[in-house]
Amino acid sequence: MAILRAPVTTLDHIIGDEMAAVTLVEYGDYECPHCGAAHPIVKSLQQHFADDLRFAFRHFPLTEIHPSAGPAAETAEFAGAYELFWVAHDSIYANQDRLGLPLLFALAADLELPQQSLRIALETGVYAPKVKQDFLGGVRSGVNGTPSFFINGRRHDGPYDFASLASAIDTARSSARALP
Repeated sequence: MAILRAPVTTLDHIIGDEMAAVTLVEYGDYECPHCGAAHPIVKSLQQHFADDLRFAFRHFPLTEIHPSAGPAAETAEFAGAYELFWVAHDSIYANQDRLGLPLLFALAADLELPQQSLRIALETGVYAPKVKQDFLGGVRSGVNGTPSFFINGRRHDGPYDFASLASAIDTARSSARALP
């Protein structure tokens, strides 16, 4: 079983209580249809486990097969610089079927972000190092496809449906609570 080689830090995008019993890390690609299908499942898990679950999302754009995934990840990072990462993240997945530069600029406009600044950021690759850092951390951790999930530092090799992930999270939560 693969383990998470890049620990969760303040550089990650995290939702949930820092003291949560379980940390779920997803390596995802905004253009991947499987990641799009997993997105509402993760939202349901967050609701179901509430304060017991902390969630971190990391970029793993498979740009050779998903050419819009890189710019989408950089756009989410751009929004993150304005404290709007999660809003952009959810909006990108909600509009995944239309993913491309026109959508990314429309989302920026909807979020009242400066479109010219986004254009410059994408042209110059300002946020590309963060996306690459996430990607390389995934490679070191054994990620070879998306979505890939880690539960308390261990890769979840089972299905990513709600029942399977919830069961694995429950097991990790029970183990964490049993520790002194």
